[in-house]
Amino acid sequence: MIELHRVDVQQYREMEKIPVTVVLDNVRSEMNVGSVFRTADAFLIEHICLCGITAVPPRPEIHKTALGAEDAVSWSYHSTVMDAIAWLRDKGHTICSIEQVHGSTSLEQFIVNPVEKYAIIFGNEVKGVVQEAVDASDCCIEIPQCGTKHSLNISCSAAIVMWHFFNTLHK
Repeated sequence: MIELHRVDVQQYREMEKIPVTVVLDNVRSEMNVGSVFRTADAFLIEHICLCGITAVPPRPEIHKTALGAEDAVSWSYHSTVMDAIAWLRDKGHTICSIEQVHGSTSLEQFIVNPVEKYAIIFGNEVKGVVQEAVDASDCCIEIPQCGTKHSLNISCSAAIVMWHFFNTLHK
């Protein structure tokens, strides 16, 4: 691990994180959940909120893609995304839904304020972020896409958005 410049779980937990919480609402695939944990680990995400039907660790399918990141990244479970939003608002987070909606900001145009804490919400693989959460958000961010589908797997979307925040905040 030393020659690969990797830290162990305890060292990771003690590292300074970027002030970003990822919210997964009703994500069906445990492998997507694991992938988000692994990416969150890579980009020093502060916390993950798992909501609704989203599976929580420990689960073999989560571990298969997280490769142990589920043990390193801080997480909590909330029965609904609205509970998570209320909890995060109380902690001073700016709430951002990642969704294609009228009036959304394209990710490359979204300016991350280094003095704010952010919560970025990702919804169900088929239905996306629920309207109630979109309405409760301070902003909506969409990933620009040029192909025929205008849709990405949630783990891909999460990685792209986490990178955008990490690239700005990790200095």
